[in-house]
Amino acid sequence: MGALGAGRRALAAGLLAAGLLSADQFCGAAAAAETPIKFSLDFRFEGPSAPFLVPLDKGYYKNEGVNLTIEAATGSAESIARVASGFYDMGFADLNALIKYRDTGPPVPIKAVFMVYNRPAYAVIGRKSRGINGPKDLEGKTLGAPSTDISFAQWPIFAKVNGIDAGKVKIENISFPVREPMLAAGQIDAVTGFSFATFIDLKDKGVPVEDITVLLMADYGVDLYGSAIVVNPKFAADHADAVKGFLRAYLKGLKETVKSPATAVDAVLKRNDTAKKPAELERLKLAIRDNIVTPEVKANGFGGIDPARFEKAVDQLSLTGKWKAGRPKLDDIFDGSYLPAAAERQFK
Repeated sequence: MGALGAGRRALAAGLLAAGLLSADQFCGAAAAAETPIKFSLDFRFEGPSAPFLVPLDKGYYKNEGVNLTIEAATGSAESIARVASGFYDMGFADLNALIKYRDTGPPVPIKAVFMVYNRPAYAVIGRKSRGINGPKDLEGKTLGAPSTDISFAQWPIFAKVNGIDAGKVKIENISFPVREPMLAAGQIDAVTGFSFATFIDLKDKGVPVEDITVLLMADYGVDLYGSAIVVNPKFAADHADAVKGFLRAYLKGLKETVKSPATAVDAVLKRNDTAKKPAELERLKLAIRDNIVTPEVKANGFGGIDPARFEKAVDQLSLTGKWKAGRPKLDDIFDGSYLPAAAERQFK
């Protein structure tokens, strides 16, 4: 049990023992002592959301004095907007979308407090039967991309570091619902998207695995961070202990998910009636392998950001456009003061 939750319960228990509270009042006092947190995911309940749900089902948040409500969203932009509005206290969102949001000024100074995807899931996914085997093969081809896709936002970086002549790639602006269907039907040659999302969706649509090429941008020179837990600044200032308690509970759930994804994914299935366990389990395993448990995480532990790597990431992000509010600084984007102790965050 976390120190925050334990302290509150100890106070209520002391009052009960002294005869100043009835049993019913004790339960009410303990519940009232919990800090409510409204949390926004970045997408619907799918395999990769398991680390957030496992601690909810096992009572880890409550043990830390947190009464958590967690809701799905339609993307990082919605999650960031929700947290900025103050109607949601914390959320899960793409770090680079957050950096761009902070650059539009004067926005609410939301910060990331726990890096989850040490490597981003941005990818270009193509069909071998359409001639896509590597980055340069995109020249002369048609790339389907929703204009608001956060993976497509990194296309200028991917093209630059891989020597792709972007002028030779036809970009077709398509909507999210038709992205995978159009690629499966052969109407386009490749798309941008999250690797673990589009790959599984293509398989579900009958595209043979041997015909799918996944160009994970992180494997091809794009050295950005991915998605992180973010917090509303006023909530963090008013409820620092609750934020710390949330992260301790989340870390515990994350480690359990990494250790036993087949068990953890059940927390997703109970909240998504249309989800199929084989697909969501594979999606979760891909996220763990490619985005969460990386060599950097194995060496340094979960949750943090390396300052030198952040500076290199900002250099790459500069390729996508000029900064309106000046070059982003790590301290403006990430606050590591809420993280669990370094020893707790080590990968074991």
